[in-house]
Amino acid sequence: MTMTIKVYEVDAAGITRIVREEAEVIPLEQPEATHQFPACECPECQKPTQ
Repeated sequence: MTMTIKVYEVDAAGITRIVREEAEVIPLEQPEATHQFPACECPECQKPTQ
């Protein structure tokens, strides 16, 4: 199974700039630990402690 990925950014005026053209990639079975995002620490996402 392959996927496609295209990296772009949109500025405040809504103008889109392509950072990296579309390319086919093979997804990893399990992401490496360094590729995973840490849990969100914002007050809205924090579970209340009781």
